[in-house]
Amino acid sequence: MKLSKTSGYLALILVLAFTIQGFAQDNFLCKGSYWTEDQGNKMMKQFASEWNNLDTWERRASVIRNGILDGMKFNQMPKVTNDFKLIVNHTFKGDGYIVENVAFESFPGFYVTGNIYRPSNPGKKNAAILDPHGHWDNRRLMAEVQARCATLARMGAIVFVYDMVGYVDSKQVTHNIPIALLLQTWNSKRVLDYLLSREDVDPERIGITGESGGGTQTIVITAIDKRIKVSVPVVMVSAHFFGGCTCESGMPIHKSKDHQTNNVEIAALCAPRPMLLISDGSDWTRNTPRIEYPYIQKVYALYDAENRIENVHFPAEVHDYGFNKRSVAYTFLAHHLRLNIDKIPYKNGFDESFITYLAEDELKVFNSDHPMPSNALKGNDEVLKYLNLK
Repeated sequence: MKLSKTSGYLALILVLAFTIQGFAQDNFLCKGSYWTEDQGNKMMKQFASEWNNLDTWERRASVIRNGILDGMKFNQMPKVTNDFKLIVNHTFKGDGYIVENVAFESFPGFYVTGNIYRPSNPGKKNAAILDPHGHWDNRRLMAEVQARCATLARMGAIVFVYDMVGYVDSKQVTHNIPIALLLQTWNSKRVLDYLLSREDVDPERIGITGESGGGTQTIVITAIDKRIKVSVPVVMVSAHFFGGCTCESGMPIHKSKDHQTNNVEIAALCAPRPMLLISDGSDWTRNTPRIEYPYIQKVYALYDAENRIENVHFPAEVHDYGFNKRSVAYTFLAHHLRLNIDKIPYKNGFDESFITYLAEDELKVFNSDHPMPSNALKGNDEVLKYLNLK
């Protein structure tokens, strides 16, 4: 779509206004390793001193939740309907599961893109799992993502793995657009809306799991939307590290003139719903068993829900969602979402050899035969202009 000169000037003014506003918010941004490990440890003690029972925690939780919503301008997003008109461009039948390449409008002119993995023999009402992914090129298409989605689908879940903005099929904006965190979280909300609109989904069995930047999405959408019933953030929750990307810490969700928090407390907003923290020894989650997990346990204890919070730590492993991490996620999700784990062969560990790994072109939504819809907004400027955030 070619902009007129007047429209082009207007778009430029809107972008400049947003940039100037961004400079004003910089004092509230907590980016990357905002604190040292020692500072993060001390801050957790300070946070703990600000509540001492369920009432005082829930007051703090409300401040944190509102800080997320206000910081990312979530409530300024346009009104939408649940007439999703799901686009399905390709279907593959695997061994016990089916894969569909799908898209739908997140808001007018902006599309969620990804794959739905679903069981070949579904029940009348099935569990559903959102699967946001981390920061790797073509992440949605990678073997380990296909493995966890196919395995969970064979166990009886409808799994929706969707692109980060700026990745794979979601190229309407770049990943460094200033509102990447808003767009991704809104997409997560819309994926949840879509799954709950399906007659074959049980609204009481909704889970989410993602690693790294997908772990950030996991804790953020769980914190603000109680329709998520089970949460498994992987290699992300840290007392000192806030996320190194615009899509994680590019909007002021951790700090305002009235409060300061971190990703540990955001994750704790899951309580008393079941949550599994998966951590490793090579990144910012190396302290999870000693620092982050004990804090969240204390929150769960306020609800008499200590049995619903777990941490599995892999001190000799790295920043990924590898086989061992997937395995513990399978058992946790199977238990809390009532999936049939016996559907997965087990030979000294889960046997994923039933999976057919599809080529990248077989999983992409849009191509020359299936172009992006003609109403699609094109570029950062058009999206910012359409949303007209204050």
